[in-house]
Amino acid sequence: MTATDSLLERFDRSFFNMYAYRAFDEVSTGQHSGFFPTDAIATDVLRGIASDQKYIPSKYFYDDTGSRLFEKICELPEYYQTRTELKLLSENASEIVHGFMNGNLVELGSGSSIKIRILLEAIGQSRMSGIRYIPVDVCPEALERSSDELRLAYPTLTVDPVVADFTKERHYIKADSPRLITFFGSTIGNLDEEDASSFLNNLAQKMGPDDRFLVGLDMAKPVHILEAAYNDSQGITARFNRNILLVINRELGADFVPEMFEHVACFNEDEERIEMHLKAKKDILVRLRKVETSFHIRRGETIMTEICRKFRKPSVEEMFGKAGMRVSKWFTDQRGWFSLVEAVSCSSP
Repeated sequence: MTATDSLLERFDRSFFNMYAYRAFDEVSTGQHSGFFPTDAIATDVLRGIASDQKYIPSKYFYDDTGSRLFEKICELPEYYQTRTELKLLSENASEIVHGFMNGNLVELGSGSSIKIRILLEAIGQSRMSGIRYIPVDVCPEALERSSDELRLAYPTLTVDPVVADFTKERHYIKADSPRLITFFGSTIGNLDEEDASSFLNNLAQKMGPDDRFLVGLDMAKPVHILEAAYNDSQGITARFNRNILLVINRELGADFVPEMFEHVACFNEDEERIEMHLKAKKDILVRLRKVETSFHIRRGETIMTEICRKFRKPSVEEMFGKAGMRVSKWFTDQRGWFSLVEAVSCSSP
């Protein structure tokens, strides 16, 4: 066993399992996310159901239940992304954190903060007193759990969690010291081209010459591999998908019956992206009591809940270039399935 394999195995046992292997009987369907105001949810949902292709924004997946289900997804045999990204991180962590002695380590969409631990291990306890870790997530429960665990594991590390929608807010990006901003899991692929461009443009405007942005990207690959990753044999992804309806039920007083919707995940070749939908099994009238409205969905009609764009190297370089950033480092696994890309401001030396 190589040193890399040993490190990865240790993280799998000690940290990943701490969260991802929690029994389903711990997963509640009635916990409030505590972050999104009702009027914001109502605006998003009403806009989505009025569209030709009905949709619900994917950020509403991540109440406490959704966050826990996603941790289960990350350990599924079909879901190659997490394992591949963890291995890439463990193999390249020393190079990634080289020279990062004092500064803010920001993680967008931190969840259980599993991946950031690999970078923290590479930094080492002796250098950690100069690091402030800022996890940013929409789920306060997941944020509190992971922050408490990190404080216990790394007593000299300053942990300042921020509950925020990182696609809209930027107050977490403090400019008082160099920043390494991380965005793992190919989450940027959940933003369409326009939203991703806006996100990167806003980020680039706030980046100084010593700041770095490290992003995980799921690369284009054979369709059967992609579709299997979102249609697992245990049905956990389907449960995760339907949970978004329970969130809307709770927050808007809706009366969705999740069992009346089929989980569908397929690859859109024209857009080079996986799309997740909930397909109505019959004609349904849905009431949203808190906003005093209702809408019909026909049998066979779908509500799109997520897109997962897949990337190619030229398009990635173009995406960063348009935002005023340039790729400074590129790490890819041997199969070319997943990449970690470091980008800096074009004003950086």
